[in-house]
Amino acid sequence: MPNIQSDALYYLALAYTPGLGPVRSRRLIAHLGSAEAVFNASQTDVEQVEGIGAGVARNVVKESKRALGRAEKELRLAEKLEADVITQNDPRFPQLLRPLPDCPMILFVRGEIDPGDQFSLGVVGSRRCSQYGLEQAGRFATQLASRGITIVSGGARGIDTAAHRGALQAQGRTVVVLGCGLSHCYPPENLALFDSVIEGGGAIVTELPCDSPPEPRNFPARNRIISGMSLGVLVVEAGRRSGALITARQATEEQGREVFALPGRVDSIACEGSLDLLKAGSAQLVTEPADIIDSLEAPAWHAHRGSHGDRYTPAGGEAAPQVKPTVTIPGGEPGEQVFEATREGRTPDQIATHTGLEMAVITQTITLLEIAGLVRRVGSVIEHSR
Repeated sequence: MPNIQSDALYYLALAYTPGLGPVRSRRLIAHLGSAEAVFNASQTDVEQVEGIGAGVARNVVKESKRALGRAEKELRLAEKLEADVITQNDPRFPQLLRPLPDCPMILFVRGEIDPGDQFSLGVVGSRRCSQYGLEQAGRFATQLASRGITIVSGGARGIDTAAHRGALQAQGRTVVVLGCGLSHCYPPENLALFDSVIEGGGAIVTELPCDSPPEPRNFPARNRIISGMSLGVLVVEAGRRSGALITARQATEEQGREVFALPGRVDSIACEGSLDLLKAGSAQLVTEPADIIDSLEAPAWHAHRGSHGDRYTPAGGEAAPQVKPTVTIPGGEPGEQVFEATREGRTPDQIATHTGLEMAVITQTITLLEIAGLVRRVGSVIEHSR
């Protein structure tokens, strides 16, 4: 049975109220105490909220019954689709996405959203890509997923599809962020792929109502969720008009994410956009998955602490000090076991003997500890980094 939170009805109704967006809705909830309280408030109460004048307040009250009716209908449809409906209050809601100003109020989910998805990388690129792009997207996704990193992409043709397939090949986690509702499969030929994502423990995610078609205007907004759920974004191959460049810009300028790009053929139209990112210094050049893991260490520390935004200089302010905080050991019980086993420094084989864990679990757990900055590799030995 789908897991639908009790407050999902009211969060959905806020999303369906004309004149309200994520920012105003959050202000209403903060001022009135809950999403439900908004629909029991008077126009005078609503007017007291910053950024909401008499006209918007009047509309909120006037449209409340209609919005609630639409929300009820949407919840029934989500239940038929066996989709979870999670709000920002749900502990499963993506940790990295929640603090962003334009964070969606609610997500529709088929499959499983996991707290471990904070160790994630967005992989984006053109639909019309080269064979080189397909090969590299698959190579990076396979190797990173095998080391415990969740691959997030948009499920589109080309680079996105190669990235999802690469993660599945490694039996790793991958998340598809759709530009349509869950009643649709876009592109239609990826139906079997999306089923495999769910069967493999991943998820299909969207903020859009279930019947929303895959319209072009949906995809730029979809892209902010891909980058918002991720510690960083890898642009594999993108032309100058590729939506992947929108994702890269949002990631670095609006969300403070790391952006990486692969070098491509200088005479290829398919690579012009990604090469422009590299020339402008807007992306880090990477040639191996290890390059990305090294660069994600600092963001991972702050993802654990819940202070990801503190790494970046606020407008007119001073840069936050780059101090590694005390963090929770990632990876659950295996993480605790492997971390303890590396106190004296051990090879993966020695860790296996010491803990009795399977090598695949040990490899993934070491990666999680490594990108969290808790362990380091010295030759074949894994030891504490502090």
